Amino acid sequence: MDMFYVAVELRRRPELIGKPVVVGGDGKRGVVAAASYEARRFGVFSAMPSIRARRLCPDAIFLPGDMDLYVQVSAQVFDIFRDFTPLVEGLSLDEAFLDVTGAQKLLGDGVAIAESIRKRVLDEVGLVCSVGVATSKFVAKLASKTAKPIADHQGVRAGRGVVRIDEGAEIQFIHGLKVESLWGVGPATLAKLQRLSIKTVADLSVIDLSNLKHILGDAHALQLHQLANGIDNREVEPNTGSKSIGHEETFSQDISDIEEVRHHLVRMSDLVARRCRDEELTPRTCTIKIKYADFVSITRSNTSVTPISSAQAMMQLVEGLLVDIDMSRGVRLVGISTRNFAAPEAQLSLFDEGTKTDDVTSLDEVWAPATAAIDDIRLRFGNDAIGLASTLRSKRRPGASRWGPEQ
Repeated sequence: MDMFYVAVELRRRPELIGKPVVVGGDGKRGVVAAASYEARRFGVFSAMPSIRARRLCPDAIFLPGDMDLYVQVSAQVFDIFRDFTPLVEGLSLDEAFLDVTGAQKLLGDGVAIAESIRKRVLDEVGLVCSVGVATSKFVAKLASKTAKPIADHQGVRAGRGVVRIDEGAEIQFIHGLKVESLWGVGPATLAKLQRLSIKTVADLSVIDLSNLKHILGDAHALQLHQLANGIDNREVEPNTGSKSIGHEETFSQDISDIEEVRHHLVRMSDLVARRCRDEELTPRTCTIKIKYADFVSITRSNTSVTPISSAQAMMQLVEGLLVDIDMSRGVRLVGISTRNFAAPEAQLSLFDEGTKTDDVTSLDEVWAPATAAIDDIRLRFGNDAIGLASTLRSKRRPGASRWGPEQ
């Protein structure tokens, strides 16, 4: 999807079309989640600190973002994908691989299917997507990037929309790209490769693998060397559900009070627990994340005997993890995440004979009717219709500040 978060915002605020729009936190600790192509002309990109984005593009219009809406729109787009093939592997809300091999006799070749997908997404959802067609996931992803609109000092120009790399032309295509185009080449790896005078994918493809392993380690070196030579035999694997669900927030002022940290975890656990229930997943493991003022991060985890579904049980599971948190260092970020999922029907009852229970399981059982009622109220009357009493004085909505605090 092209500038997905921004594009969704522009659907409801068309007066901002053609302007430098940024979705993210606009405070001094905020982060850019997405930028319109008009903002990208000035060098503004996702994951960039918002304060730097402001310097590069003083006229940028910052929007706080609406993750609930982005999830809903993403589901619409993925439903369209699955009308063409059941083999859909989502990478994120706005990116997916589709294996359309089995659909070609009925729907045409890869380019024809790509054009049909783009038309339906535009007609039914009102958004634009760019598609790469190739014989492997790696090359298709790179091709999709070259299909996108172009933003530079000359302005914003429409992209090709669909780019196909024919079988046998993969090496010629990827060898002309910069080495940072490869999966797994982040800033640290790029710096190491540049010290070896490796600037392009072609440079990487011919370097001695043993030398590369000495610099990057065996596994990472082998992966990059294979990609540089067009080797990617991975199949499209339809998603089987989330492997983890969580939420974290950065604060405009460092926190030094453990009760304030707990207060935010209570609020976030309400959000995360509901997201788990929406996806019909019940976690057994909960993890809290703390990032100190000096950017050092720590994580602490706890696991329940049985899966849990309520925010109250989730907080009881992590309550003891707060004991050894050193608040004197100042906390700039707090987060909570869940994993080790089971299907809801796998949860054991407190009253099953022979069932092994603990206090967390008991609390989850007690809260089950209230949790169901809360979900029903929010479904019928909106997310703000009911909330935890301890969060009523909070100025933050349950999912606020995903990309850092606002000013």
